[in-house]
Order: sequence, then C-alpha cells, then structure tokens
Amino acid sequence: MGIELELHSGRPVRKGSYRATLLRGSYHHGEALARALSGLDRHGSGKLAWIDPYGDTLFNVQEAQVAGEEAAALAKGCEDEQHRAALLDLAELLEACAATPGSYLWFMGD
Repeated sequence: MGIELELHSGRPVRKGSYRATLLRGSYHHGEALARALSGLDRHGSGKLAWIDPYGDTLFNVQEAQVAGEEAAALAKGCEDEQHRAALLDLAELLEACAATPGSYLWFMGD
C-alpha cells in the first residue's frame, strides 16, 4: 500500500492525456505517507483524513491550503524519520498547489 502524489495545473483525468497537466510528482514516500496518514480519524474534521489510501483523492487549491497546515503540524510532531520526510514532502506539494490557481493535488492510492 502506498500513496503517490501528483500536482496538476488543472483537474487531471485518468483516461486520455492527464500528463499534459502534470507539474510535478512525488513517488518516493508512498508507503511511509500511507502509514503516516493511517492513524488519522477518518470521521474527524481534518482534510487529510479524506485521503483514501486505496483509491484516488483530489484536493483543489482551497483544500490544499487547509491540508497544508495540517501536514506541517503532523510533520512537526512526528518522531519517525520516514514518516516526517513523507509529511514534509506532502506539505511542500500542498503549499505549491495552494499557490497555483486552478491546480489540483492528486493522491493516487493503491
């Protein structure tokens, strides 16, 4: 199980040429990111709890802005180095998404 991340300039579509909107991706922390997010309360109020580790989740600019604060806070309190690295990478991509009008961050779970 793992979660790969892709930042897109517009809403990605799985069928067709979704690579045309790809700005950058993160494929190195998949398993660590899934484990770091697995302890979140799925019924809580946080945006990061929306992420489906087994499917796809999209965050738009506004959702990325809120979730970026959550990811940074989680990374700050994380004692596991792999989890912290994954959360910091996530926070960076969420920040980039929040700063790019019309963009989406695509969480691709498996």
